Amino acid sequence: AAAQKRIIEVVRELAELAEELVDIVKSLQSQRDVPESGPDNDRSTLSTSMSSSGEMDLSLASSKPMTSNTPERKTRDILHDLEEIQKKLRENLTWKEPLEEQMQVELQEAPHSASCPLPGQSHPAPERASRFARWAISLTFDLRSHSCSLKVSKDGLAVTVSHCPQTHLWSHERFVTCQALCSQAFSSGRQYWEVDTQRCSHWAVGVASWGMKRTQILGRTSDSCCIEWKGTGQLSAWHMVEETVLGSDRPMVVGVWLDLEEGKLAFYSVANQEKLIYECPVPASSPLHPAFWLYGLNPGNSLTIRPVNV
Repeated sequence: AAAQKRIIEVVRELAELAEELVDIVKSLQSQRDVPESGPDNDRSTLSTSMSSSGEMDLSLASSKPMTSNTPERKTRDILHDLEEIQKKLRENLTWKEPLEEQMQVELQEAPHSASCPLPGQSHPAPERASRFARWAISLTFDLRSHSCSLKVSKDGLAVTVSHCPQTHLWSHERFVTCQALCSQAFSSGRQYWEVDTQRCSHWAVGVASWGMKRTQILGRTSDSCCIEWKGTGQLSAWHMVEETVLGSDRPMVVGVWLDLEEGKLAFYSVANQEKLIYECPVPASSPLHPAFWLYGLNPGNSLTIRPVNV
């Protein structure tokens, strides 16, 4: 429909252009104001030539080739051709314009053009809903615990390594290293959240109790657990102070499934669907907070809590 509409527009533009050219040629023709050359005029010219000279120039015996090349004849031929083109373009428009009106009506009556892609037009596939959507929770970064090297966004959903230390009041609740917790804590039930890691070269994502020592590192304590991406190209899991190397595939989005009813914690790589990376048992002895580590102190590195597809 779009291509047909464009063809109609081009035909209309050509018709207008042909009309302008016809007017220009007619104007030039009238400005010349020269009597039309023809066989009779040519013969009289030839006769005059004979009477004055008394001799006949045989090269002038046939004057038709000469008159066919005169500017007046050329102008008349061009005008004739342009009028033929103009006629054909108008004939095309007489049957194309009703078609255009019909297409407009059909497009207006169509339910939604976005749901009906045009032929040859690619349309992004809808994002797949997460199978954990019913347990998805809203999180925000805690402002009391994050390191002075980190900055939390105004909406509380992103934490970034700052170019200069933040002037936070010091307290025993604030991490010494580049770590942060979320304000929310869970001691029962099932929860799911996702973290976008694409803008961070070195990171760890997991859970920890509020009582985790602020001088310690996520995963290196008995009350914390995480998966960790090293910029050297290694993905590891840390549980009960032990490291398990998982491979070299980096998850751009990490899904965290905390099932305190079953007493387990699982990490997923989220793309078209959730792919299990690592699973481990987790005690429910104390409330657990979502926990994060942005290491390397590269300014601009950030982790973002992203909404879950429902």
